[in-house]
Amino acid sequence: MEISPERLKELYEKDFYLWVQENLRLLRERRYDLVDWENLLEEIKDLGEWYVDRVLDLMSDVLENLYKWEHFREGKGNKLVKSINRARNELEVILKRHPSIKAKAQEKGSIQTAWEMAIYGLINWFKLPENHNKAKKFFGRFPTEEDFPKECPYSFQQILEYEPWVQLFNS
Repeated sequence: MEISPERLKELYEKDFYLWVQENLRLLRERRYDLVDWENLLEEIKDLGEWYVDRVLDLMSDVLENLYKWEHFREGKGNKLVKSINRARNELEVILKRHPSIKAKAQEKGSIQTAWEMAIYGLINWFKLPENHNKAKKFFGRFPTEEDFPKECPYSFQQILEYEPWVQLFNS
């Protein structure tokens, strides 16, 4: 089946999976003149950005749960530790498979973005019905962005390795 460049561009909007399959076929057949280069290049760029976004999400999860552990933990906090470890495990796999992302993740701007995401997570956590009492206890109300440090209180190394719960074991 022959496909025109115009039809291929239409597929991008209407049937993404078929668009991918058609572009793959054209590339394998070395029919480069028919490939939807504009959208293909954009998709390749987005694919790389997906990993950066995922790393920021995982860093945010670690930051949010570390902060909960250190400031709002009541009881043992096993769920927090499990969440931190799960996020760190995935983070480690991504950084091993895609080492160039580590440099991007270590940037002050990336850490700050992850922290800002963590703050939103903390605010939403306090709005869960089971945490309303904690919001009252620690803030007297639901917290806002102003209730948390503006700058990220953790380093990249701490995101990857800091385990404050181990101190309990050693004492």
